[in-house]
Amino acid sequence: MDIQFGNPTNIVLLFVAAGSLLLAGYSAVAKYRAVRQFASANMTDKVFLTPRSQKHWISSILIVSSLCLLAIALCDIRWGKTEREVPQKGIEVMFLLDVSRSMLAEDVSPSRLDRAKQQIKDMVDEMSGDRVGLFVFAGATRQSVPLTSHYEDFKQTLDAVGPQSVRRGGSLLGDAIRAATSGFINKTNDHKAIVVFTDGEDQESKPVEAAQEAFTKHGIRIFTVGLGDMDQGARIPETEQGSHQFVEYQGQQVWSKMNGTILKQIATDSNGAYIPAGTKRVDMAAVYHNYVANIEQTEFETATISSYIPRFQWFALPALLLLLLEVLISTTRGKVKSPTAMPT
Repeated sequence: MDIQFGNPTNIVLLFVAAGSLLLAGYSAVAKYRAVRQFASANMTDKVFLTPRSQKHWISSILIVSSLCLLAIALCDIRWGKTEREVPQKGIEVMFLLDVSRSMLAEDVSPSRLDRAKQQIKDMVDEMSGDRVGLFVFAGATRQSVPLTSHYEDFKQTLDAVGPQSVRRGGSLLGDAIRAATSGFINKTNDHKAIVVFTDGEDQESKPVEAAQEAFTKHGIRIFTVGLGDMDQGARIPETEQGSHQFVEYQGQQVWSKMNGTILKQIATDSNGAYIPAGTKRVDMAAVYHNYVANIEQTEFETATISSYIPRFQWFALPALLLLLLEVLISTTRGKVKSPTAMPT
């Protein structure tokens, strides 16, 4: 039989109650042996078998047994399963992650790409019922995760993506927005959002026009998160983290700066929001609740939820009955018969 505990931390109470039972048994045996050293077997039996002694031991057994049952009940013991249909309601969020080489720049610790991954996880951790998907892009775009409600699987795939996930270098943000737009399951004009994480570099792929079309034709709102230093920028490592060699073009080191202008325009034209994270740490939970979560939700297909059936009452009720019985025994234990008056 498969048994689960709803409050497993309370199992320690069960060990305490079981320890009390063992201690009470040991105390009784030790007391019996001590009396046997100074009295005959017949006298010992008389001492331990008096009505008062019997009530005392019965009372002790009832209390300890009740404690054991209560401990099991407090652990919220469960077995057997029940299934129920639960309607799913939420929004569809497609994450669009820039994995071009410029995202390896380390003006954001540990890098722009790693910071973006953590920010995506922070948003997903706030979700309940939403579906999430992932597209990665550089000079080409690839769908890494179709829309799903399995958040842990999503995060595992997210951890694995990088510049190696896309064969072509560069940064075509407009093409990525158009690809992400086609990745939604439901084609109705609501409950959909694209959240872009990028440093804003683009090679004339018309991202603003792509955002306008996504919003006007499909009702998709786009939220942009800009990463990187807007003023000085940063050099691009040849390999991921820790490299002392940097990308060069015509003998000069390439410096990458965040392009916030284009990201702000994308968000404005698609009724979204622009979050200029830059090199700062941003509370992405607040970003989700203040912006993305405000999108009108829709109902998805119902989900079948399987859960264990609570059985704590099977132990709580006997425990209370044993305690009540102990109280009744205790109240009668002290009563003695009134002495009969002597005739004069």
